[in-house]
Amino acid sequence: MSVPVQAMPQQDEMPGASRTRRQPYDEHAEKALLAAMMFSSEAVGECQDLVRADDYYLRQHETIHHALVDRFTKGKPSDFRLLIEDLRQTGQLKAAGGASYITEISLCLETTGVGPWYAQSVHRKAVLRRLIAAGMHITEMGFAEEGEIDELMAEAAGEIATVAEGAANADDHDFVAPADVMADVLDSIDAAGRKEGLAGLATGYTDLDNLTNGLMPGQLIVIAGRPGMGKSTVAMDIARKNAIQAQVPTAFISLEMPVRELIMRCISAEGRIALHHLRSGQLTDDDVSRMQKAVPRINDAPLYINDCERTYTAVQAKLRRLKSKHPDLGLVVIDYIQLLKLGGRRPESRQLEVSEISSSMKLLAKELGVPIIALAQLNRGPEMRSDKKPQVSDLRESGSIEQDADMVILIHREDAYEKDSPRAGEADLIVGKHRNGSTAVITAAAQLHYSRFVDMAQT
Repeated sequence: MSVPVQAMPQQDEMPGASRTRRQPYDEHAEKALLAAMMFSSEAVGECQDLVRADDYYLRQHETIHHALVDRFTKGKPSDFRLLIEDLRQTGQLKAAGGASYITEISLCLETTGVGPWYAQSVHRKAVLRRLIAAGMHITEMGFAEEGEIDELMAEAAGEIATVAEGAANADDHDFVAPADVMADVLDSIDAAGRKEGLAGLATGYTDLDNLTNGLMPGQLIVIAGRPGMGKSTVAMDIARKNAIQAQVPTAFISLEMPVRELIMRCISAEGRIALHHLRSGQLTDDDVSRMQKAVPRINDAPLYINDCERTYTAVQAKLRRLKSKHPDLGLVVIDYIQLLKLGGRRPESRQLEVSEISSSMKLLAKELGVPIIALAQLNRGPEMRSDKKPQVSDLRESGSIEQDADMVILIHREDAYEKDSPRAGEADLIVGKHRNGSTAVITAAAQLHYSRFVDMAQT
C-alpha cells in the first residue's frame, strides 16, 4: 500500500479571500514525467534542465527526481527497481512515498517521448505557484506598512524578478552554433572599425583608456584603495570626464560625501581652483574668473547625484527609476561597496552580504546596459608590506568582489606613506585585474589641491 502523498507546504488562501483556492499543480503530469524518466536515461537527460526538483508540488516527487538525476549523473541506467534500491540504501525510500508508490508511478507511462512535454507542464505550474507566493508576500508587505517605500518597491521588484529569472527554460539558453551569431559579430567588428576613438567610455586618463579601449556597457569596474588614497577623486574624475565634458548622463551614488562637498570638488577640479580657497571663501580674482566659467558647465551637465541611500535595494530602485527617466544613462558610480547594506533580509555574515551586493551590481550593470564603477576599501594588507603596494587580495570583506569585477584598479601613492618620497605628487593606478585585456600600472599626477588626478603630460 502506498504512503499518502504529501504536498509541498502551500498557503492556499489569499489574504482577504472568501474561499480557499487550490494551488496550481498537475499530479498526473508529475507522475507521467517521473515514469518517463524511470524508463529512459535519454528522458532524464532531456528533462533535467527543463524542470527543477523544486518544481514538483508533491514532496515525494521531488525526492524521486533527485534520485533519478543522481543515477543519470553517475552513468547508471534508468530502472524503477534499481531506483527503489538506491532510495532504500540512502534512507530516503519513505520520503519518496515507499516502494509501492514508486511502482504505482512507473505504471503511469503512456508512451515514449512525452517526457519533455510533461516537464514543460510541471514547470509552468511551478512558476504560477511562485508568482502567487510572490504576490502574497508583496500584499503582506503592503498591509504591514513597515520600511521605506523605496526599499519596499525594490523588494517587490526583486520578488517578481526572481520568479521571472526562474521562469525561463533551459531551452531558452541552449548552445548556439557560430553561424547563429556570426552576422552580429561581424556587424560589431565593422561598427568598431568605423568608430573613431575608443569603443567605450573614456576615463580621462590616456594610458588607461589605451589599455582598456574604454569602459564598456555591462562591466563592473572596482576602484579600490586604502583610506585617503584618492578613490573618490578618481571616481569623480571619470564622472566629470563623461558628464561634464562628454555630456554622457552619469549617476553618482555617494555614501561617504554629501552632495555639497562633491559639487565643491567638481568646481575645484573643473575650474582649477584650490579646494581650500573654496572652503574658506577666500577667492582670488583669478579664482572668481575660473569659477564663473566652470559653474555653467557643471550646471548644464547630465550629472545625477544621490547621497541619501544606505541600502543596496534602495540604490537599485533609484537607478532603475533614473534609467526609465533617462534611457541614455551611460555611467554609474557607487562610492563605496562596503558602506552598503542589503536591506530587508540579512545574510549570515557580512562577507556574504558584500558578496551578494557585488554580484547583484554586476547583474545590474548588464540589466541597465552601462558600466558601473564601484569603489571599495582595502584592508591593512598594504601597510604590512615594506613597499606598501596594494594587491587585489587586500579587498576588505572581499567575498566575491574580485570574482564579480571585470576590472580592478588599485590606487597607490608613495607620498601618502613617505612625505619626502622622490615620487611625491605621483599616483599609481594599478590595473590588477582586467578580464578583457592585460594588466598594467598607469602613473598619473596627483593634483589633490584641485581634487583631481591628471595625465603626467598635463603637469
